Amino acid sequence: MAESRVAFDLQIPSDVEYIEGVVELARQRCRELKISPAKCSLNIPVALSEALSNAILRGNEATGGTQVRVRAIISDTDLIFEVVDDGPGFDVDECTQDCTTEENLTKEEGRGLFLMRQLMDRVESFRDKGNVVRLTLHRE
Repeated sequence: MAESRVAFDLQIPSDVEYIEGVVELARQRCRELKISPAKCSLNIPVALSEALSNAILRGNEATGGTQVRVRAIISDTDLIFEVVDDGPGFDVDECTQDCTTEENLTKEEGRGLFLMRQLMDRVESFRDKGNVVRLTLHRE
């Protein structure tokens, strides 16, 4: 198994105002790792913003006093973000809708997951001391 290290591990209040700061920190780490500029400018910021907003607005229902944990893990092959909230969890496959199909063009549900799955190499959801969404991007 590839050796990995934690690039950052944060707890933020369930408030969308904190998303931009976390995304900027992720961009910095991405650039430090010399990951492609396109992935640092588009893939990571969009996917991580969606995961954080879902955790805050859906998982924790924007409830004051709740927290979202964000952790970035770096290995030789991958950059991984884990976003943890207090929500009940969900099935990624069941909740993702292809928002490019005609019947889904006007629906708002599922767009974030669709974007995450298009921009990252892997998106998982599981329970581990909260609802965890793990976003994996191969460093290539």
